[in-house]
Amino acid sequence: MRITVAALALFAWELLPRLEVIDPQFVPPLSSVLVTIRGLLENGDLLTHTLVSLQRAFSGLLAATLIGLPLGLVLGGWFPRLQQALEPLMELFAQANPVILAHIIIFFLGIGEVAKIFTICWLCIWPITFSTIAGIRNVDPQLMKAARSLGLGRWQLFLHVALPASAPSFFTGLRLAAGYAFLMLIASEMMGASNGLGWLVMQSQENYHIQRIFAGATTITALAVITDLLLKLLEKRTLVWTDTGSGWLKPQGLGIPVGEQR
Repeated sequence: MRITVAALALFAWELLPRLEVIDPQFVPPLSSVLVTIRGLLENGDLLTHTLVSLQRAFSGLLAATLIGLPLGLVLGGWFPRLQQALEPLMELFAQANPVILAHIIIFFLGIGEVAKIFTICWLCIWPITFSTIAGIRNVDPQLMKAARSLGLGRWQLFLHVALPASAPSFFTGLRLAAGYAFLMLIASEMMGASNGLGWLVMQSQENYHIQRIFAGATTITALAVITDLLLKLLEKRTLVWTDTGSGWLKPQGLGIPVGEQR
């Protein structure tokens, strides 16, 4: 059904502009966009802009993960009262759109790569942090009690019970943040950029090159979809309870061999 719906959407994109149900000046047919993408690939422009944008998007996402994951684990696991105290402030920060704060960001960080990566990172931190906090706080208390009764210490509880149990929530936040990274890519590349897919879209808009606008937007969308699929695959390969295979981040069985269970 998903493939059918996607195929119908692409077919409508090709057919409606050709029948002039939609003005082809504003929405060109899919085939026209694909021809433009092929031309950009042949002259190397699309590959160059794509690599630059991927570097910015994944740098911001990586920085957000390195900040948001430990922050969520600490606030949700060891300092729940501190998390409750900081929650209103964190909610306020999460609602502070970096596009609105662009002039402040430029004032402090300039218009270089640091400002662009910071803009992406700021938007990606919060879904990772909040999802990790929710995962830690929603660990089954009966599971924790059972682990304590078997003599697990605080660090063992965290590594073998809390961390694996909260991992699905973390991956949910990571996938959401990855979508935000590509969403914010165009806005971040408005700040004095001279390359990247966002710059390509803005430059094409200024020159009223509709096909190039759609080519850039289609490429960004495709990269976001591929990234989400890769994160889904990573989640299945990593978390044992979401896949029939084994993963490195899995509960340790609490020391009871399978053959000795009664």
